[in-house]
Amino acid sequence: MAAQLIHVVRHAHAGDPAAWTQADALRPLSERGCAQAERLVRHLGASPAAIYSSISVRCVATVVPLALAHHLQVETLAELYEGSAASRMLERVRAVARSPVVVCTHGDVLAGLLGLVLSAGVPLPSTRAEKCSTWTVEITDGRLSSATYLPPP
Repeated sequence: MAAQLIHVVRHAHAGDPAAWTQADALRPLSERGCAQAERLVRHLGASPAAIYSSISVRCVATVVPLALAHHLQVETLAELYEGSAASRMLERVRAVARSPVVVCTHGDVLAGLLGLVLSAGVPLPSTRAEKCSTWTVEITDGRLSSATYLPPP
């Protein structure tokens, strides 16, 4: 069985959440975040088979330029939204038979994923997860086998 690659992107910069007065799921990217999302297309260097996102506006907006560049739709998944268990996210995305996939999520879900990677015995060079950074996890024979970090564009 071939390895599956999952590029997990933390959403781009979305400004100060304390300054946002509407529902947090509606908080858009900042000007800086929009520029990060545009640069992500070249920076990621992946030709994804599928793109998934949290339902939040800032996550969807982070991967829309990538989707447009590769003529793909962005599919939203509740398992990628803030407060979701990383294990549920990983289970849902692993069920996709395509590779590589790109997912855009939130810092807490990404932190949970890094915990799962460490629990699987895979060493991590760090646990950094800045806005618009990417962790690529590889799953081989159904197990997490590696993880690499790509800083924000």
